[in-house]
Amino acid sequence: MIKKQFIQELMDKCEKEGEISAEVYGWVWRERGSAQVKFVVLRDNTNVLQCVIEKAKIGDEKFSIADKIQVETAMKIVGKIRKEPRAPSGYEVNASSFEVIGEAVNYPITKDFSTEFLLDNRHLWVRSRRMIAILKIRSTVFGAIHEYFRTNDFFEHHSPCFTANAAEGGSTLFKVDYFGKPMFLTQTWQLYAEAVVYALEKIYCIAPSFRAERSKTSRHLTEYWHAEMEMAWCEFDDILKHGEGLIKHVFKRVLEKNLPELELLKRDVSKLKKVVEKPFIRMTYDDALKILKEKCKMDVPWGKDLRTIEEDELTKQFDVPLMVTNYPKIIKAFYMKEDASNPSTVLGVDFLAPDGYGEVIGGSQREENQEKIEERLRDQGEKPELYGWYMDLRKYGSVPHGGFGLGVERIISWVCGLDNIKDAIAFPRTMLRYTP
Repeated sequence: MIKKQFIQELMDKCEKEGEISAEVYGWVWRERGSAQVKFVVLRDNTNVLQCVIEKAKIGDEKFSIADKIQVETAMKIVGKIRKEPRAPSGYEVNASSFEVIGEAVNYPITKDFSTEFLLDNRHLWVRSRRMIAILKIRSTVFGAIHEYFRTNDFFEHHSPCFTANAAEGGSTLFKVDYFGKPMFLTQTWQLYAEAVVYALEKIYCIAPSFRAERSKTSRHLTEYWHAEMEMAWCEFDDILKHGEGLIKHVFKRVLEKNLPELELLKRDVSKLKKVVEKPFIRMTYDDALKILKEKCKMDVPWGKDLRTIEEDELTKQFDVPLMVTNYPKIIKAFYMKEDASNPSTVLGVDFLAPDGYGEVIGGSQREENQEKIEERLRDQGEKPELYGWYMDLRKYGSVPHGGFGLGVERIISWVCGLDNIKDAIAFPRTMLRYTP
């Protein structure tokens, strides 16, 4: 294995020890030069480092090679690293020798290309410093989710990606041919998780989910990563506490590990700190309608789901997430439990993020009564007999249980301050985007 030291490690060493000799490996991020000197800025996943290649030092023949080096060429440069305030990262290598590891000619991405061009060339654009920063934050987010659930004694469990049933509405199912039989890509692990929760009691998963939504908004992907949890012997308040706890933990870890990346993305970290430090706002659907009417001049009829425009106006009133509970039963999924104190509503919650990032968590207490589930399915035009195995869960030792699903790309978009969710994942899938 090549004994490669990362650029940031070398600069940190130089900061402590002064000028050092080193071998630097990376890709050309920027290049310019004259007849006597070539300036090459190398990048790796940690930082960038300016390298100076002088003709007088390496000779005419070698300099003629350096003079042809283009952006994204992979290189090894040997020399002495020292501080240089005028360099992009404050350090510079004076090269004594170099080696071209992998040549690049006419790299197609330069400045001022359109968003669609960059998406068409996403396999190359992931090398940009912006995408590197986002993907490093993404890795922290995934790690933090695992850490939160495992620290709270949840077992990791995985459900099938092929399913015969809808969980979130048949209109958003991707139908696939399964050896001549119709099947669907999963919208959520939940129905299967409700079976396993009777065995492991506290479970979680991070896995892809698929929604065939004909949406072209900046918030929707057809394939996205879903962090879900389910627990037995819980009350609705447990769902709210874990949702808030998970988001706070994710933000805390990003603030600890990714300040350089947040700075590169020009993210206002004071907004992220509020999410960690301040309690989230709890309100009912009725409270939300009242605020929309009195403060936003938006008169939403009771029983109508909140659209993006209403969620945005509502969250503008606060600087931390909102936990909106007790939505009307008629607009929520069949498995959500009625609120005994108000049977026209359910013990469900949507976590709405500030700054226009919308719903990031949806969860609920699950209905335990088989007859009520069958009634809800019929009301929604579904056939209860297609959910036979799911009904078994209510026949044999049903207990209070519930859970939630978190859209990981929505959290990443919010953390990074992105304009479009497509940048929260390396290779986005949308209604119109399926390559590369």
